[in-house]
Amino acid sequence: MKYLQIVALLIFITSCCSAKRIAEIPPEKTPEVVKVKDSIIENDAPIETIIEITKETEPTIAIEEVENDEILDEFNHNIWNALLQKNVSIQGNVNYKGFKADRKTLLNYITSLSNNMPNDSWTREDKLAYWINAYNAMTIDLILRHYPIESIKDIKDPWDQRYWKLGEKYYNLNEIEHDILRKMDEPRIHFGIVCASFSCPKLQNSAFTADNFDNQLTLATKEFLSDPNRNEISKNSLKLSKIFQWFSKDFKQDGDLLDFLNKYSDIKISANAKKSFKDYNWSLNE
Repeated sequence: MKYLQIVALLIFITSCCSAKRIAEIPPEKTPEVVKVKDSIIENDAPIETIIEITKETEPTIAIEEVENDEILDEFNHNIWNALLQKNVSIQGNVNYKGFKADRKTLLNYITSLSNNMPNDSWTREDKLAYWINAYNAMTIDLILRHYPIESIKDIKDPWDQRYWKLGEKYYNLNEIEHDILRKMDEPRIHFGIVCASFSCPKLQNSAFTADNFDNQLTLATKEFLSDPNRNEISKNSLKLSKIFQWFSKDFKQDGDLLDFLNKYSDIKISANAKKSFKDYNWSLNE
């Protein structure tokens, strides 16, 4: 019995000493902890001691939120801008062979569009720039999938093809133009989106951006109206692109078509000017 009491006493003393030693470890010797996404790893511990953090852990949630914000802040159209400057002339002629050589980069840009869909926090200009750039990039890719061709109309149902997935949905060009862009009540989008044809507005050799969107779209509109290959405008005579006939309703939001033309044309058009529409040339814009 005495022997058992002595053993119990020794165990008690040993445990007290151990507790004291643990309590006396200075803070600076506590193993440093490194947070790695969903894990905590002690610097002086073997890999086997990795402790998984649960989804409810606040630090992990904070890290994920910062990362998402960074993705949104960093998204821009620089890749598309570089491709345009490399493969599109000032006059709007498109080097499809050059784009074909750069197709991997083009597809990477479309993937970046897919990973950064517009949301409610985006400005109207952000959304318009996004969808115009998306339309034009997809049109280039549509041509490349069938190149060499002489016209976009050589492709069966070109504007209904759903080759491109943005977010969780596959889109076609008709949907972007009619269900998204035209519903944003900006008639000048018709001079920003380009259907790869000679009679279309020229493809600008720089990407649309939110911070310069109005100036870019105004320039595209004025260039289109002053181009005699697309429109012939004088004080008393109008030979207009069929774009103004096909989408006539879009140009009557703040008055009539004449009001719109006079706003962006360098020539003051008479109210009695005779109007007709030019034939549309669907030849490839290269």
